[in-house]
Amino acid sequence: MTRLHYRWTNQLAAVGLILLCSVLIATAQRLRLNSLKVESNERSRSQLQREVAQEALELNFLEVVPNFNFKNLMANWSFIKFLIYFGDDLAREHTGYELTPEYFKITLQEDPRFIPAYFSMSASLSLYLGRADFSAEMTQQGLQRLSPKDPLGSYYIWRYLGTDQLLFLGEGQAAEQSFTRATEWAREYSDPESQFIAQISSATAQFLKSNVQSKQAQFQAWQLVLFNATDDRTRQRAIASMEELGGRVILDSDGRVTQLIPPPFP
Repeated sequence: MTRLHYRWTNQLAAVGLILLCSVLIATAQRLRLNSLKVESNERSRSQLQREVAQEALELNFLEVVPNFNFKNLMANWSFIKFLIYFGDDLAREHTGYELTPEYFKITLQEDPRFIPAYFSMSASLSLYLGRADFSAEMTQQGLQRLSPKDPLGSYYIWRYLGTDQLLFLGEGQAAEQSFTRATEWAREYSDPESQFIAQISSATAQFLKSNVQSKQAQFQAWQLVLFNATDDRTRQRAIASMEELGGRVILDSDGRVTQLIPPPFP
């Protein structure tokens, strides 16, 4: 066996082992999630606290264990664990969302190009834990390692940052700068979606330039939260906030958004 053949054999074996581990992890987590759905009504408060303590230990381990250059796998694993944690509504009613920052610290340190994680972090930390400051800090750190086209669509991350700054941190001028950067990055693309994002990001920045408390800008920011929401609580919070600003959200009989009417100009 030649040295080259031996090296390729080892690499293929390593890849095969990683794929096998990924399948086993996904299967175990699916079984665990199904188990939680069945057992959630039977778990006592003390059991829930023990689960949180055990999960904290696992996150501490993930934070220090070598990734062996499989950063994406570690990021995906951390994010899957967050989705299971966040989706256990009954447990979160008793123990809260205190572990949420740790999931995103691991996920984004391992893979700052993981765009879906940024929105989930922004929504969950800001709406459920009141930690928009941590979300903004992690997002800013991630943006330092990104560029307009790496990854594709990274202009969305500037919009998520601007939303946190505008809605939860009261930093209107910083939000204006974030939406301006989103505009600049989106204009690097020629496709219709990117051009539309450039247009609405520019409008939000202009609203904020003349009025850092602009209801129109806040309405557009809540619109971003609404259309990216993955749970009913976030969706209802967004709709209620948009209507409190003086706008209207019109739904059809199935609860789908059919029209958005922004608040009137002052």
